[in-house]
Amino acid sequence: MISDKKHIQQLAALFLKKGITDIVISPGSRNAPMINTFTGIPGFHCLNIVDERSAAYFAIGLALAKQCSVAIVCTSGTASLNYTPAVAEAFYQNIPLIILTADRPDYWIDQAESQCIRQEGIYKNFTKKGVSLPLGESEKELWFAARQINECLNLAVSDTPAPVHINIPLEEPLHQLVQEDLPEVKEIKQAEIQTQITENELCQLLETIDQSQKILILAGQLNPNPGLENVLAGFVAKTGAVVLHEQLSNLSDPRFCGNIDMLMASIHEDSIVFQPDLLITFGGQFVSKPLKQFLRKNKPAQHWHLSLSGEHVDTYKALTKVIKTDATDFFIALSERVQLINHDFLKRWKSKEIRVNQLRDEFVKSIEFSDLKAFGLIGQKIPVNTIVHLGNSSPVRYALIHNRVENAMYFSNRGAAGIDGCLSTAVGFASESDKLNTIILGDLSFFYDSNALWNKYIGANLRIIVINNGGGNIFGMIKGPSDSPAYNEHFFAANTHKAEVLAKAFGLDYFSAKNEAELELALNEFYSPEQQQAALLEVFTDAEVNVRVFRELFKEVKVKNDGL
Repeated sequence: MISDKKHIQQLAALFLKKGITDIVISPGSRNAPMINTFTGIPGFHCLNIVDERSAAYFAIGLALAKQCSVAIVCTSGTASLNYTPAVAEAFYQNIPLIILTADRPDYWIDQAESQCIRQEGIYKNFTKKGVSLPLGESEKELWFAARQINECLNLAVSDTPAPVHINIPLEEPLHQLVQEDLPEVKEIKQAEIQTQITENELCQLLETIDQSQKILILAGQLNPNPGLENVLAGFVAKTGAVVLHEQLSNLSDPRFCGNIDMLMASIHEDSIVFQPDLLITFGGQFVSKPLKQFLRKNKPAQHWHLSLSGEHVDTYKALTKVIKTDATDFFIALSERVQLINHDFLKRWKSKEIRVNQLRDEFVKSIEFSDLKAFGLIGQKIPVNTIVHLGNSSPVRYALIHNRVENAMYFSNRGAAGIDGCLSTAVGFASESDKLNTIILGDLSFFYDSNALWNKYIGANLRIIVINNGGGNIFGMIKGPSDSPAYNEHFFAANTHKAEVLAKAFGLDYFSAKNEAELELALNEFYSPEQQQAALLEVFTDAEVNVRVFRELFKEVKVKNDGL
């Protein structure tokens, strides 16, 4: 049985034609025609999550795990507004969310009708396209609706993927069902065109590379891509280019350089020898603020940004060329013809990296129990070949100081970098993953997004680690907030809440640790093969100790380096 609404039947038929089958539904009445139709057809994989904010973030995780478009469905009114944070995150992470919002007919907008707000264009700053389908079911209106749906679904996955919004006004009655097959619909297909660099442009690029003795490549946040990594490693072998990456770049070749914040602390801010002649960037955002500050002060002569969409991302105030191509294709084209270049620049960076990693290891061994020590222990215990999700604020920064877990894939909501949906995203990913998934997040992030546990899709492969330092410790680590009289209450947001009651309420096994010995023991049980249920580990640390240790680490790196 499906809804009798013709444009809803048409919508479902086009979804199947486009291969979009994952639907995350939040309960409601106005969206009943969509609920009845999607759940009434065997080809759809429908999930139910009550909290719309959590549902949208869950869908992001699902889309990342399956590498496909995922639809979210909600009723009218504030339900649609609750999607907004996740829509923004998906937009800046290039994730194809298909947002379906039920609405009342336009003649009821602003007429004191229940659960009725101005929904058209509510995500306009964070979507490739937004449409409102026609209310009627005449031949012309159904043709127009089909064209709009086709266009949105094509745009969501073309070039750089992004969310699209289909607002659907629905007239009562809403619950009329019919025993019918979906209608035949016309699919408008979009041809995939490979963008290639012209011979003339390639020659110009090669000329610049041949003249550049110091090439720096920044790989931002990326989904795992072994093909790109191999090509990039080959380019480095030929040119001596330096590739800087973070865990979220999902690159691990030993010729590349990580631990960027500590590298930057070891380099004098005016150091010419580390200033690149040519900067090449691709991928999503970088976490490291010191790197941004260094390159804005020590600008390269040229900065090329690689982007299929042709976006002008001038993070370092030095952009000279936007190259509308895929990063893998770009480095393949160049590697085939580039000449051997001096490797001194790469040797200099690698020497620094080895030195700061040694200093870090020595320092972490010597310190008292703290966030920094805990993250080191956690990183050693997370099993290889698993998935690691990093919460925002201090967790992602601590994780980037330590080494990667071998063969692990890393994810984090760094598109808009909010704390509000980190857990929901990880839960969504884990629900479609056959690997162990670990999410490491702070206490504020956990409590903020605890509704992520309020669904029936929590699998045995989920491990949640909550670093409970009693508040937002990030604000004690950065200049400014910690000096404010309002710090403790309004920046740090001090609290004494514990995750134990919530964990048990949602059926998770609970572990805790408040010192190094307890953490080591807890981690052994937490990751034991005998642990056959989702589990939460709460690690208690002292906020003041965390801040002091963090600052001492970077002071140590600066003091013990030669200042170059």
